[in-house]
Amino acid sequence: MTIKAINVRNQLRGRIVEILTGPVLSEVDIETAGGIVTSVITTRSVTELNLQVGTEVLALIKATEVSIAKI
Repeated sequence: MTIKAINVRNQLRGRIVEILTGPVLSEVDIETAGGIVTSVITTRSVTELNLQVGTEVLALIKATEVSIAKI
C-alpha cells in the first residue's frame, strides 16, 4: 500500500530508538529533530508493521487540541 495523500498536517520524520512491548499495548519512542516522541499503539501493530529499533518512520499527529505554554 502506498499513501498518495493524507490530511494529517503534523508529520515528524524520525527513527525508532526504543520499543517497550506489553501484552496488548506497546510504547514506541521515536527520535525526531525536535526530540523524542512516544506513541502508544497495539502490540499487534508493532508486529504487523515489523517495527524495530532503528526503523525510520513518520509520526503522524492528529489532535483536537494543542496547548501552548510560554517559556
